[in-house]
Amino acid sequence: MHTEPVVVERDEQPYVAFRGRVRMDSFHLIADRFLELFGWLAARGTEPLGGPFFRYNLIGAQGELEVEAGVPVAVSLKPEGDVLSGLLPAGKYATVTHFGHPDELIGVTAELLAWAEGRGLEWDMTATEDGERWVGRLETYKTDPRVEPDLNKWETELAFRLASG
Repeated sequence: MHTEPVVVERDEQPYVAFRGRVRMDSFHLIADRFLELFGWLAARGTEPLGGPFFRYNLIGAQGELEVEAGVPVAVSLKPEGDVLSGLLPAGKYATVTHFGHPDELIGVTAELLAWAEGRGLEWDMTATEDGERWVGRLETYKTDPRVEPDLNKWETELAFRLASG
């Protein structure tokens, strides 16, 4: 189950993340780094400002993804080692909230893409020979797995940045 898609205006948001190139069958290599990222923040006395997210920078033509596993923070932090610091860009985003297992997000994503196409909305994305390069394509996990371990009860928000027109 998911909400109806809507377009929302978002402010710029500082975040920290790990970046990696993975395929769907090796996605755990980036996903498993969230605990390390939370530990990095805790060691600096910093709390996340919201749920963890995946930022899809490149949806590769050959199935390779460039993904960031990140968390929003209140202020920009200095990058260190392979922890990067960045800003999620402000702008208009098409969003939808999914209630259920994360495995269902592929279908929800397809519905969001079709919804936008049906309304003539354009993504802030560039098609390259390597694949689709996105400015802001986020999958944010709103449910804390320590509180709710049943993946079928999770809340996840998809937010894809629209091209400015």
